[in-house]
Amino acid sequence: MEEKIKINRLKVVLAEKDISHKKLAERIGMVPNSITRICNNESQPSLMVLRQIALELDVDIRELLIPTKSAKP
Repeated sequence: MEEKIKINRLKVVLAEKDISHKKLAERIGMVPNSITRICNNESQPSLMVLRQIALELDVDIRELLIPTKSAKP
């Protein structure tokens, strides 16, 4: 079985902000199941949707993604 690659951290950010996936879906006009699939890294949002989520959650869009490498000191 192929390992699922985690790309986004939406589930973590929602927990930090204490916002449910259903509430986020309502706020940005998506169905809750779509947000659930994104939270579980079963699907990935388009850049436009990712931007919309970042704006709604008042976070930098980069906070919604798992870095590909660590920042340089």
